[in-house]
Amino acid sequence: MDNYAYLYIISGEPYHRGTCVNLTADSTLIGRIAHQSAPDLAFTNAYISRQHVIIRRERDKALLYDLGSRHGTELNGVRLTPHKPYLLHNFDRIQLSKGLVVLHFSYSFAEQTLDIEAPSIASRPDESEVRLIIHWDKRECIVEGKRIPMSEKEYLFLRALHEHPNQLVPLNEIKASVWPERPSGEEGVPDVTLDELNALVYRVRKKYGKDTLLINAVRGSGYILETESKTRVGITS
Repeated sequence: MDNYAYLYIISGEPYHRGTCVNLTADSTLIGRIAHQSAPDLAFTNAYISRQHVIIRRERDKALLYDLGSRHGTELNGVRLTPHKPYLLHNFDRIQLSKGLVVLHFSYSFAEQTLDIEAPSIASRPDESEVRLIIHWDKRECIVEGKRIPMSEKEYLFLRALHEHPNQLVPLNEIKASVWPERPSGEEGVPDVTLDELNALVYRVRKKYGKDTLLINAVRGSGYILETESKTRVGITS
């Protein structure tokens, strides 16, 4: 069958950035792989619904439907109404579950290739290109050759995110990992304010470089440490 459109995966486990998915069928189901379900495009993150969205081909145009997903879908930053059709256009950006999966849509292979920019799954930079190295045993970071010691809270925060790379780490899990000495509040979670957590994230970004440690916030849910790009982070035990 002929390709009528293309999806490019910007982020979403288990795929590499820039993976191209050819759309040929009249319908393409996107969701989470499970024992009894296998979507046409399957992701592994638990926050993606088993049947999250579907793209249907209608009169050579693509329409996107959210299938009542638990954590929602956004098209160019706008939240979709479940089961309502949305016409897709070149360069549209589709986000599942607050950005845990990000897709770019295009009817033209060439146009979308230009839009994707430089990162390529085929290229693997050598070790000299690594900008950040974390030595967990020494509790220090090396940023472009400069040694920067980690405080206790910085260490616990980064460790909590690193144990689940490229995945959402919920706020309550971060609080329990970083402030274990705090008395528990409601629901047995350490009594830590969002202001305290935000201040810690701000210090980490400022200290090590916001373009070096890619820590993305999912509002009201938690944080994600992006480690897919080998040019940015090297980890040692």
